[in-house]
Amino acid sequence: MRSTGVIAMCVSVLLTVAVSETQYSDFHLAGDYLLGGLFSLHTETMSSPHLRNGCRRGWAGHLRAMRFAVEQINNSSTLLPGVSLGYEMVDVCYFTNSIHPILYFLANEHSVVQLQNNYTHYKPRVLAVIGPDSSQAAVMVAHVLSLFFIPQISYRATTNELNDRERFPSAFRAISSMEQQIVAMVLLLKEFQWNWINVLYSDDDYGRQNLKLLWARATGICVAMQDVIPVPRSSELLPLELQGKIKAIVSKVIHSTANVVIVLSLEMTLPFFFQEVVRQNVTDLVWIAAEAWAIEPTLYNITDLWRVGTILGVAAKEFSIPGFDDFRVSLAKDDNGQASDQTTCNQACDQCLGAARDADQTMRAQGERTDFSVYSSVYIVAHALHRLLGCNTTGCHKRMVYPWQVGYMLALRNPSHILRARDHMAWGIGRVLINFREKGNTPNSFEIIQWKWDQPNHPFQKIASYSTKNQKLLFTTQNISWHTPNNTVPISVCSQECEYGQRRKPISVSSCCFKCIDCEAGTFLNNKDPYNCQPCPAHQWSSARSQECYPRLVKYLEWQERTSVVLLLFSVLGLIATLVISVTFAIHSQTPVVKSAGGRMCFLMLVSLIIGFLNVPMYIGIPTEFKCVCRQTVFSLCFTVCISCITVRSFQIISIFKMAARLPKAYSYWTKYNGQYIFITVILALKVAIIVTNIIINPPAPVLVDLKDDPSLVVLQCNKSYKLALLMNSSLDTCLSILCFYFSYMGKELPKNYNEAKYITLCMTCYSVSGIAIFLVMSVYSAVLVTICDAMGVVINLLGISMGYFGPKCYLIFFHPERNTAAYFQTAIQSYTMRQD
Repeated sequence: MRSTGVIAMCVSVLLTVAVSETQYSDFHLAGDYLLGGLFSLHTETMSSPHLRNGCRRGWAGHLRAMRFAVEQINNSSTLLPGVSLGYEMVDVCYFTNSIHPILYFLANEHSVVQLQNNYTHYKPRVLAVIGPDSSQAAVMVAHVLSLFFIPQISYRATTNELNDRERFPSAFRAISSMEQQIVAMVLLLKEFQWNWINVLYSDDDYGRQNLKLLWARATGICVAMQDVIPVPRSSELLPLELQGKIKAIVSKVIHSTANVVIVLSLEMTLPFFFQEVVRQNVTDLVWIAAEAWAIEPTLYNITDLWRVGTILGVAAKEFSIPGFDDFRVSLAKDDNGQASDQTTCNQACDQCLGAARDADQTMRAQGERTDFSVYSSVYIVAHALHRLLGCNTTGCHKRMVYPWQVGYMLALRNPSHILRARDHMAWGIGRVLINFREKGNTPNSFEIIQWKWDQPNHPFQKIASYSTKNQKLLFTTQNISWHTPNNTVPISVCSQECEYGQRRKPISVSSCCFKCIDCEAGTFLNNKDPYNCQPCPAHQWSSARSQECYPRLVKYLEWQERTSVVLLLFSVLGLIATLVISVTFAIHSQTPVVKSAGGRMCFLMLVSLIIGFLNVPMYIGIPTEFKCVCRQTVFSLCFTVCISCITVRSFQIISIFKMAARLPKAYSYWTKYNGQYIFITVILALKVAIIVTNIIINPPAPVLVDLKDDPSLVVLQCNKSYKLALLMNSSLDTCLSILCFYFSYMGKELPKNYNEAKYITLCMTCYSVSGIAIFLVMSVYSAVLVTICDAMGVVINLLGISMGYFGPKCYLIFFHPERNTAAYFQTAIQSYTMRQD
């Protein structure tokens, strides 16, 4: 860093600038048009205190780049033929000592800055100013130069303040803005999946502005630790207070859980910081450098800095300037082309050539990034003059040119300048396109570099390029030297990424710190919301830890299934048998067998059985609302009709044989008012009420029911509360079946031709067994098996009544017609009466 004496020297020189022009004689090259250069000498340029001040200035690379560009332009026969450029270069000593040289540049030939209402025809000392490099100094200079509309091209300042065209109409940059630097950093973090970082920034405008831009761009990136690096103001030795702050900052970095440190700072204070980092033995971290110190050789040469880990940086893109390396250490020539003095180099100063050659290796290691920005800035002004003077291959129209005219040419929308680097010795031709945008930025790209400790001649190796236009990183090599075992990419995350199908559960205020929890079955993890598992839609399913849902296989009793074929076969046979029975009973309706079975009530039962058999196909195929209504009403109503008829017929026979004599009056009322039909009507009315209530409570509509044991399947059935609906419909039938069993038991001793006990018992047994089986299946399963059991129960109950009750009657009619006579029935009654007596 600069010594106290050096800082004092800079201040004294600047104070003299505004007073006397002769103080700049060492740096003044006369010409038709004069350019002003504001530069800051780096630390390494002051390492030899015996050199004179002027030699130090001519010694810096970017100063030589300006002179190299001016000499090329003056030697060119195409750009400004017959016109020569001059320059005056001033050291602003890094910080804000820029006012005196700016006043010097603004002064007229009498060294006076005149106050005027209109500066249209005011001619200051220079036409344009190149520099300064630091953002803070560039903004300060821009405030003054913009009042006079003198064009200013900063070759290194990245501040976004210079984008304000209203405040700084004549300020331009030959380097991309801070924002593009931050975008490149964020892309670098995302490339290696580093989302848990430490951020250190300098206590100045550069650090604060970059920090603000980082927070605006760093989506999905969290900060483990953030702190400010104090900036020394006037001394090489930090005050004890600032030393204590730097020690505390380094201690925080050591105790932080993040392994990546972004340092948004100018290079001035970082030697103190990194010396403390080495002293506290900080190792195995990834350091990301801002453009201001990414290629700083002073930091690179700190002893044992290689132990701190991997250092990556965002640096201006490197361009090659043909012939510049040789020019840097070449001798100055006199007017006859002869070397003027072997102890001079490019300027008239003592002992300069040896120092320049000693520093040449360091300059080459840094590359020509900054030098090219200075070089291109001079060419930009030259091209503006080329257009203003109407130059062609033969010459230029020499005339008075005012600074505002040059600024106007530079401010034209999207002017393009093609730079041709060429000298009289035919070093070659290089072409580079410089294109100012509306905000005064150039599209010059950044690149990502890595500090290489095993290659001192090439310490800053390019690993990726960044395009400001596409805002993408393109890695040019995979040969990155990490500080980790096996050269693996370092990890810097608060929490490892969750596995497939796991959601994040925050464990702190930082979004990067969380724990992973599996998504349950039936839910999935949407990539747009990593913190919540979303439920699958009703028609889809998912297993545990799933990131998507899958369509469920809808199950129902299909027509082509074997069970469906068997059910249809038995229902058709039952229907045919019932039709045969109906025809038989119709033909023999006046015989004792038909009358004893119920007479006209038999046809009501047979019609109900036929309707019941016709309803069996409603249980097969895709359920619809019509099918569901039929399932819930038709069979239940038909079976109630049949069982109520059987019940009332059993009661009537018992009344004839056992209650007529004991309760003659009641029996007479029963026969007089057709009690059997009243009973059936009441039962049917009650049944209708139950069915209507059931439909209201449990609407019969197709519904998808989940299967607990297999989430990939879903059952399409007619009612979600299938069991409750079946219980309500079966309640009355159960009561009637109990009455039937009771009447069957009472009539077990009746005459054989009137004894229906065993037939009724058979029918009721079929009903009871089927009902119990259905409820057992429903309590264990909820799949298609429930529908199958329900349909099988319908067929069994219908066949039980058709074949169990009416079958024996048809057997007597067809095979024992002798028993189907009044005499035979009268004999059976007499035999029963004699046994009772």
